[in-house]
Amino acid sequence: MKKQLIAANMQLTDTEAQNFWPVYDRYTQETIRINDARYLLINEYVTNYSKMTDAQAQSFTRRLIDVDDAVLRLRSKYVPLVQGVLPSNKTALFFQLDRRIGLLIDLQLASEIPMVQP
Repeated sequence: MKKQLIAANMQLTDTEAQNFWPVYDRYTQETIRINDARYLLINEYVTNYSKMTDAQAQSFTRRLIDVDDAVLRLRSKYVPLVQGVLPSNKTALFFQLDRRIGLLIDLQLASEIPMVQP
């Protein structure tokens, strides 16, 4: 569905599409690996949030920041790769769309995850 949203909003020429989608697919595969780590962390959190020890809370916080940092590093890595196949305005649009979609997903997840119990 994410790919469909991006395709509907990017208005790529045939040549741009031919060059962009393979880069996008590699980006998506790397994003999936990061998201897999995020979902494992969320599942661990959901299992332990009501009885979390200080050590678990510190570990959770550190690993959550690490996952967020991995997303930023991945985007930074892919800016020149996308820019190599698309003009700058379409590169910017892609990363805007990617970030907005990611924020929507994060908001939906956050609304369903209980807060740590003090």
